[in-house]
Amino acid sequence: MRAPSMLSFGKEGSVAESRPRIGVTRWEDIPGERIEDYWERVDEAGGEAVDLQDVDVSIASLDGLILTGGLDIDPKRYGQEPHERTKIAERARDDYEVTLLRAALDADLPVLAICRGSQVLNVAMGGRLLQNVETSNHRADYKSEGYPSRWHSVRLEAGSRLRELYASDEMEVNSRHHQGVLLEMVAPGLTAAALSPDGVVEATESTAHTWVIGVQWHPERVEAEHPHFLREQRALFAAFVGAAKRQPENAPSA
Repeated sequence: MRAPSMLSFGKEGSVAESRPRIGVTRWEDIPGERIEDYWERVDEAGGEAVDLQDVDVSIASLDGLILTGGLDIDPKRYGQEPHERTKIAERARDDYEVTLLRAALDADLPVLAICRGSQVLNVAMGGRLLQNVETSNHRADYKSEGYPSRWHSVRLEAGSRLRELYASDEMEVNSRHHQGVLLEMVAPGLTAAALSPDGVVEATESTAHTWVIGVQWHPERVEAEHPHFLREQRALFAAFVGAAKRQPENAPSA
């Protein structure tokens, strides 16, 4: 898929006015992962992906925001010193994404926060992180060719948007992270929507916004050995882009 345009103007100038404009963050390259997967899922769901790399974009020009995977958030943001296995992203990435996310939340913009993105969401709203999950079943297999995902089940909580969305109380998800959130670390204003068998919070939903969801798994990935996974996860992108389509028209920003 061709890279989406890096645009920062209002919707009157958009090349696809009928398709909601979804800002997609990115920064460093992660082995075994593709930014194009995020863009393709947005396109399939009827949105227009807007690449936010090196772009000074106004939230008023977007209809939705995706925070993508990447390296770890600086733990000083939630009052801790770095664990020996913490790999901190550039400070500029933390600053940019937290500022962008808070603007999106203030505007009640639909937000889909994925892997690192879900951790950014939790920290930005006042929560904390477990800096290293000791069990290896949450991490990608970096010793094998292609860096395949590991897999585990998650329980979708009763009354959550995700349980209704997937029409199930349990499903299998991929896993490519070494940090996470425990129940006592969930931010005020967020609620746990999915849990792994070992107690890691695998998804959160905002109780204060119209449509804000963070998932610890990678719903954008094409997992060739698990063809059912992408079929299931397209429902999440369809719901997200559907929420973005219902956004009121914003005035173009200067």
